Amino acid sequence: QNELRRKWSSISTNRRVIVHIPSLGLSHRIRRKLNNLPVRENYQIGRLCDLDDSNVDIIYVSPMSINEEILQYYNKLMNLRSSIEQNTEQGSSSTVLNTSERFMIVVPEALHSFPMHNMCLATLLKYSPRALKRIKNLIKGRDAYIVTGVSHADDLYIAEYLDIPIFGCEPEVSYLYSTKSGSKRIFEASKVPVPFGEYDIYNQQHLLESLAQLIVEHLDVQRWLFKIDDDFDGLGIAYCDVVTYLPCYKNVLKEAARFGDKWSNRWAQEHSYAKILSELPDVLEQHTICVNKTEYNNWQDYLKVFLAQGGIVEAYPPSDSVTAITVCLSIEPDGHHTIICSGDHLHAESQFSCWGLSFPQSSVESHELNLYCAQIVEQCKQRDIYGYVDIDFVTFIDAKTDKQQIWVVDLSIGYSEHVSLSRVTRFVTTGHFDPQTHLFTTKVKQAKRLRNWQGSAPEYNTVERNRYAVWSSRLHHSNLSVLHYSVFFQMCRAHGVGFDIREQQGSVFTLLECDRHENIGMITIGDTLQNTLSNFAYNLNAINQEITTASMKGRSNFILAINDIENILGITQENASNGSTAMTTS
Repeated sequence: QNELRRKWSSISTNRRVIVHIPSLGLSHRIRRKLNNLPVRENYQIGRLCDLDDSNVDIIYVSPMSINEEILQYYNKLMNLRSSIEQNTEQGSSSTVLNTSERFMIVVPEALHSFPMHNMCLATLLKYSPRALKRIKNLIKGRDAYIVTGVSHADDLYIAEYLDIPIFGCEPEVSYLYSTKSGSKRIFEASKVPVPFGEYDIYNQQHLLESLAQLIVEHLDVQRWLFKIDDDFDGLGIAYCDVVTYLPCYKNVLKEAARFGDKWSNRWAQEHSYAKILSELPDVLEQHTICVNKTEYNNWQDYLKVFLAQGGIVEAYPPSDSVTAITVCLSIEPDGHHTIICSGDHLHAESQFSCWGLSFPQSSVESHELNLYCAQIVEQCKQRDIYGYVDIDFVTFIDAKTDKQQIWVVDLSIGYSEHVSLSRVTRFVTTGHFDPQTHLFTTKVKQAKRLRNWQGSAPEYNTVERNRYAVWSSRLHHSNLSVLHYSVFFQMCRAHGVGFDIREQQGSVFTLLECDRHENIGMITIGDTLQNTLSNFAYNLNAINQEITTASMKGRSNFILAINDIENILGITQENASNGSTAMTTS
């Protein structure tokens, strides 16, 4: 890592090879019960779009088998860039010169050797000497580094074998601060606004006492969340609308009103605290809801794992309307950080799991998010956290002040599917995300208005336009498996689902599987947020209707996602009068 820091200014601007290993090096406890681990790892296949830097060659280590059909698709996607660059007159297509020669997909031979172990990709690559040797030959004599996903100890073995550094931090550091309690320590040191809560909880008494005290101090909070420390993708969350079921709650409100300004003193709260503490065990036992119902049947099942692994308790925003936001950053070895993208969450199966993003985020003033991100990055650097980082926020209107409130709620260390999909979005539009304003713009050719140009070809101006994207890697429909990809794309074209190179609008897909292909990624790009959300929902609906019959409904998350988007559209329509499409002539 020290070597990468010393050489970073040279490596990052010259010819180099990036070895992408989209491994989810989660704890064994999480991995062994995670469905479709290879598919989840392959959500990041958009890493191929790092080819938009003409100095970069890509070696993508695939967690899944790759067939000729998928390879042809990504070759076509890579070659799409030259057409777009020519259309926008951005010079020669140097970016995509010989793209098919600038990326290589390597499939580890051990991919199917340990079917019962649910190993992460890094471990499978470790046990694939032929694949390792091939990568070593491909990078011989060249500047190269590894970009992993969620760090794992086997990343270090691979880096040592290949004799190249990792763009990221040590696995132990990554694991420590990716836990819910670990991220709270960083947020506390960063002095950013966080939900009321308690962390590093390992025994039941600590949990009950801290929750009772939190309830007394924040009587307006209806819902309290419990999160297991090594939780992944919202699967370790439970929640309880405590005050709805707490028998003494109304009396506690009266007590608080009676004491008035003195209520903040512990002596004033003492009687109410004792009463809440005595009633909490029964309320939690009967009314706690676990997000992952297949894993946790009841509160006792959940509590056992929560106390064994450690966890946190925190307030859910006291508001009817809550928006979650993710900001993706890169902390480079020389200490500089860059905001790669930001987006508002879309949900499907669970409100606590991010199914997709609308990009860029439009819920919060960008300078406020940037300030909090900078404070968190500073604390990350002090703890030797480098590489890719996602920071999650929630925003809501505070009923007490009637002002917008922002809380920082989570930190994920490692390359995410959102970084991957933002790369694809940038690649197919040649667009630019401004990290200061959180605006995404593209250059589009527009015909000049001339009175009489019939005798010659029209002249064009290049104009800069705002663009929005809605994306998800998590489209799932079991009926997709009966379609060849060629038939799927014919079906899409019949419904007008495609990408317009000239306008740089439309939809592109990320293909994830060559066998069952029940899962697929989709990015929809448009000129307004409202249009883009509507088109994304239209695409989902069109595909769903084509592949669903009364006798073969299948398993799908399409309708759940459509419902969430329709709810968001209801809100954006109210605010539509405030939106406008920016356009500047260059």
